[in-house]
Amino acid sequence: MDALDDLDLRVSGCRACPRLVDWREEVARTKRAAFADQTYWGRPVPGFGPPDARLLIIGLAPAAHGGNRTGRMFTGDRSGDVLYQALYDVGLASQPTSVAVDDGLELYGVRVTAPVHCAPPDNKPTPGERETCRPWLVQELRLLRPTVRAVVVLGAFGWQATLPALAEAGWRVPRPRPAFGHGVRVGIDASDGSVGGGGPDGGGGPEGLELFGCFHVSQRNTFTGKLTPAMLREVLSTAARAAGLGK
Repeated sequence: MDALDDLDLRVSGCRACPRLVDWREEVARTKRAAFADQTYWGRPVPGFGPPDARLLIIGLAPAAHGGNRTGRMFTGDRSGDVLYQALYDVGLASQPTSVAVDDGLELYGVRVTAPVHCAPPDNKPTPGERETCRPWLVQELRLLRPTVRAVVVLGAFGWQATLPALAEAGWRVPRPRPAFGHGVRVGIDASDGSVGGGGPDGGGGPEGLELFGCFHVSQRNTFTGKLTPAMLREVLSTAARAAGLGK
């Protein structure tokens, strides 16, 4: 088992936030009628993708009947339908759908994660829950730092979680911290190795990376046209090029 697999295993056993634990387990017991014959995951959902990813996509939190049901980020819900179709369109996924953990989907140089790993009521984790979950994102970033060269953040909530996590993981985040916006691109300098650069793996400071903002792939955004497939593909393809991936 490599370090990222070990992190994923530890994430899936977390019970740090009582409100989220109660909610995710209640949803897993009661289920949605359409999935009544399925066994829900009902636990924190770890990140998904290869350990040497050059591009990291950071969302918000698992959906109650999506990731909380299937056990994989953006899998089994409409947001995932949009995201994985776009990743497939730009050459970063083996197939355009993500319906179950055993469906054969592979991501090419991309990892997908979230600042909150448990499904929250009304899809709205609290800032306190985001802060409690942040150490998992920090550890994930530290483990990815040898290879990650670009990060796409889906939505303002994730953006607010990602900036301090990057700083804690060893990158130099600009001051004042850049504001979220769709299409925003921010260069994040490499650490000099003196602050946050070291870690349990014994490595030095991380390399620099490019940070991209993108509207979240929520149904509200995609149904209203605030985020179109073309807009999403543009951000992903630009980030892929920055990371040295894709077409």
